[in-house]
Parts: sequence; structure tokens; C-alpha cells
Amino acid sequence: MRSKDKIAYFYDGDVGSVYFGPNHPMKPHRLCMTHHLVLSYDLHKKMEIYRPHKAYPVELAQFHSADYVEFLHRITPDTQHLFSNELARYAARRLNNKLCDIAINWAGGLHHAKKCEASGFCYINDLVLGILELLKHHARVLYIDIDVHHGDGVEEAFYFTDRYITCIL
Repeated sequence: MRSKDKIAYFYDGDVGSVYFGPNHPMKPHRLCMTHHLVLSYDLHKKMEIYRPHKAYPVELAQFHSADYVEFLHRITPDTQHLFSNELARYAARRLNNKLCDIAINWAGGLHHAKKCEASGFCYINDLVLGILELLKHHARVLYIDIDVHHGDGVEEAFYFTDRYITCIL
């Protein structure tokens, strides 16, 4: 990172208020803890902070089937968007438009959701939405998966294209 790099930092404070129970692997409060570290070390002063709007069904339907998005909206109208902020997509947009050099989004990673179904605890695939946005301006995208297990929803979404590759660490 160079001192002149423009950094976009995406954070939604609502995400940390969700609790899935003691045995669930997803711990959204970790996002709040990370954000507090960013603030404590004054790192936010070197970045532009963004809190994007909640995703609308039409935005989610850029990857997910319209029937599936309608189903999610019907069964969970008040909480559907807690993890579907599309932060990855907004970060990709800023990168595409050269409005930033680096985009940081700690909340991404719902990489199991499929086009027409939830998988694992993921029901919206934010990474696919972000990759689709990047592919609008770039010939190829490298997706680096640092999770402890394979992002099968992302792989399935791009299985028949050579414009995307996964590197699993």
C-alpha cells in the first residue's frame, strides 16, 4: 500500500447485532470488534467510510433467480437484508470506477448460496454479486478464498467461464 492510495472502507454497524446462537460458526460481533480496532488505531482517518443501502430485490436478482429473491422477501421481509448489503458489489463498483485503489469489506464471504437456493447459512451470495460487477470492467477476476472451506456457490456460478478463477488458501 502506498501512502497516496485511496482506500474505501465498507462497514454496516447493523451486521454486528445479529446473533445466531452459541454453536453457529458465523459470529457477526467479530465484525464490530474489528471495526472498533480500526477506530481505536485511527485507521479510519486514512480511509473513506461507506455504509451502503440495503439491497433491493432487483439488485439481488442480478445473480439469484427472481423466484428465489421473491421467496426470501416474502418469508423474511424485516430481516432479509441483514447480510445482503452487497458490500462486495459496492466495493467492486468503486474499484471499477477508479474511485478507490483499495476496497476493504470485512463482512463478505457468504459464498455457499446458489442461484435458486440457500446453502449452509448463506442465502445471498455477496461474492458472486461483487465478481459480476468486476467482470463488467475487467477481462478476468481472481477470487482468493481464505475461508476454512470451499466456496462452492461461487464456483458453481462461474463454472462455465474462463473469466474467473478461484485460489483457495
